Amino acid sequence: MSKIVVVGSSNTDMVVKTERFPKPGETIIGGDFYMFSGGKGANQAVAAARLGGDVSFICCVGDDVFGKNALVQYKNEGIDVDAALIKKDTASGVALITVNASGENEIVVASGANAQLNAAHLDAVESIFSTAKIVLTQLEVPMETVEALAEKCKTNKLPLIINPAPAAKLSAAILKGLYLITPNETETFILTGIEVTDVKSAKVAGNYFLEQGVQNVIITMGSQGAFFMNAETNFLMMPPKVNAVDTTAAGDVFNGALTTALAQGDNWEDSIKLANKAAALSVTKLGAQISAPTLEEIK
Repeated sequence: MSKIVVVGSSNTDMVVKTERFPKPGETIIGGDFYMFSGGKGANQAVAAARLGGDVSFICCVGDDVFGKNALVQYKNEGIDVDAALIKKDTASGVALITVNASGENEIVVASGANAQLNAAHLDAVESIFSTAKIVLTQLEVPMETVEALAEKCKTNKLPLIINPAPAAKLSAAILKGLYLITPNETETFILTGIEVTDVKSAKVAGNYFLEQGVQNVIITMGSQGAFFMNAETNFLMMPPKVNAVDTTAAGDVFNGALTTALAQGDNWEDSIKLANKAAALSVTKLGAQISAPTLEEIK
């Protein structure tokens, strides 16, 4: 049994390319416009499925064209969406993304239906957790839902991975006993107050999480690598060097790939190596879900 359950957001990403980001109050003329399926939860579910993961996705969408199209695309990726919640008279989530000439991005998200994914729905689809091997979530759904999910995973003795993005403080109850947390440098600073710039500072931040009861920690540092730490060991895994076109969803692809490898029984080193390769490939393409590589591409 290696089923992955992803609980999280579903958005439609609207992307504009531009030479530079506008200053506050400034209007500039951008370049090409694209529309992609996105949302951190959906991105991670697609990334996991493309690498061979057996994925069920619990999300909430509106009964509008964005939500309907998203569910069709998830099914086309081989993802089970039977546990998705469809809310009438509710707008599906959208993200407005600007990408500059260096491949950096600025993102504003309107949560829409994502804000209505609640603990009651998790209870309504309880049976899906009985067949799961590992659970992955993020913070684009209500914190109360994340707290309920964490408690459900503890009750069912299921390993839970939290990718704390967008960054928000996590309660002591969530952190205590958590299987794995995967913040980047910015998220680590918001969660711990520790600025991560190298391995030494990453160790300090890692120790902070371990002291809160987290079992395993991965701090992603972009081109500087991914730092792993638990009570037994710590190491830095460097990614392949690539020319970045668009960093949107690189973290999501990392987490989806990592979860697939762990669900299939790979060790930490091999799992992070696969995740690094997947994330590196994703930044060479424009878009979120569309940039997630297949196992054949990684090989």
